[in-house]
Parts: sequence; C-alpha cells; structure tokens
Amino acid sequence: MICHDRKSVVEGKRSHEWERCTQECVRHGHERVRRNAGVTLIELLIAVLLLSLLSVGIVLTLRVALNAMNKSESKLMANRRVSSVERILDQEIEGIMPVTADCQPQPGVVGPKLMFFQGESQSMRMASTYSLQQGQRGVPMILEFQVIPGEDDQGVRLIVNEHWYTGPRGAGVYCIGMGAGADGGPPGPRFAPISVGPDSFVLVDKLAYCRFSFRDPRNPGQTPVWVQRWVKSVLPNAIRIEMAPLAPDLGRLQPVTLTIPVHVTRLLFPEEPYENTDN
Repeated sequence: MICHDRKSVVEGKRSHEWERCTQECVRHGHERVRRNAGVTLIELLIAVLLLSLLSVGIVLTLRVALNAMNKSESKLMANRRVSSVERILDQEIEGIMPVTADCQPQPGVVGPKLMFFQGESQSMRMASTYSLQQGQRGVPMILEFQVIPGEDDQGVRLIVNEHWYTGPRGAGVYCIGMGAGADGGPPGPRFAPISVGPDSFVLVDKLAYCRFSFRDPRNPGQTPVWVQRWVKSVLPNAIRIEMAPLAPDLGRLQPVTLTIPVHVTRLLFPEEPYENTDN
C-alpha cells in the first residue's frame, strides 16, 4: 500500500513537470511566431524609400510627357497661325475691287476722280470683298495695311484696319490731294496716314522686315517691273508681300514672301488701257 502510493506520487510529479514543459514550449513557440510575423523598422524604411523613388520616377515621366505635349501644341498653333495669315492675305487681295474715289483735298471740296488704291512700301489701302469681320460674303470693306514697329522695338509687325466702303465720296476722304511722293517719285494721289488704334488687328508679328511691291502690267513686250510706290490709274496685276521672321526656327512654319495675282480686268478709265499679262 505504501509502495503503491509512492509510485503514484512519482508519476504525478512527472506528469506535472511534463505538462509544465509542454506549456512553456507552446508559449515560447507562440512568442517566436509573433516575432517572425512582425515588420522591423529597417524593412519599413526600405519600403518607404522604394515607394518614394517610384513616385519620383512617375512624376518625372509625367512632367516630361506634359512638356512634350505643350511644345507640340505650341508648334501646331504657330503653324496654323502662319498658314491662316497666308490664306487671309491671299483672299483679301484676290477680293480687290476696282472702285473709284472722289478725292477731297479739302473738307467739302470734291477733287478729281481716281482709282481707289494706295500702294507704298510700308502701307497699302484698297477696297475688297473679303474682310476679317464678315468673311468672303460680306459687304465691301476698305482695308488698310500698315507696317509698324514691334513690341519693345523688336522687329516689325503687319496690322490691318477695316472700314465700311460707302461709295466714291466715302472713299474720297482718305485722299488728301495730288502730288509727288515723299521719295521724290512721279506725281500721284496722296493719301492720309494710316492710323493704328485698338481696332487694329495684328496679322503677323515678330518680323525682321515687311514690305510691299507692285507689278506694273503696262509694259507690253517688256519684262514686268516691280515698283514700291503705285501711282497709276489702274490696278497692278500682282502684289508682293516680302516677309522674314525675326528669329528663324527651322522646326516651325515661317512667314515667307507672298506673290498674289490680281484677277481684275475691268476698266474704270477707258482712256487708260489695261493690259493684264500672265508674266
């Protein structure tokens, strides 16, 4: 009986120690699992650094793409502007009208009747069926082209004014008499200076130079002559606008010299024969 009790006590102690060891092993195992399942500070810093580098790369890529898109759009708009100006000048000159004007050297005094056209190297005035305000199907307008200095005196620019054409008397107010040109050339009609105001429209800007010249159609059997001041009582059979950019850029369309024919054969003064040659 006593031996049996001792054996039971020993076995009880062994089972208790086994149970305690088992519990400690389980506890240490759980702690080890918890330590392995966590994220260290160094790992977190590395992850944040990689994310920052990735974000910087994405931002730089987007910035480069946006800059390229803006440059392409700016180049496209500049090319469209140049082509639009060439088209506008071509249509305005092709729509020229052979109308007369009653020159008024003084207010209320009607002078001689003349062909309404002013042609000089830096200015041009004429009547046309095409205008910026009403397009090709609008009412006749008096167009005034003038070359003026550019912004901050950098280069020159070409502007245009538009006025209603109301008839010979209305057009005559722009004529201030007859006389020789400022350069001492042959006598012809003298016109009032072209004024620049808030309604003036800038056709071309940032030009190195801009000048007009006119082809003389009245030289039968001879080579056509280009002149920079038109004094004849008939229209020229072609108008040349010489332009060059102030800062050439080979990557964009540039303003170039335009030679536009005048398709008008109507004679307003029969005593002045008009010969429209194709040369």
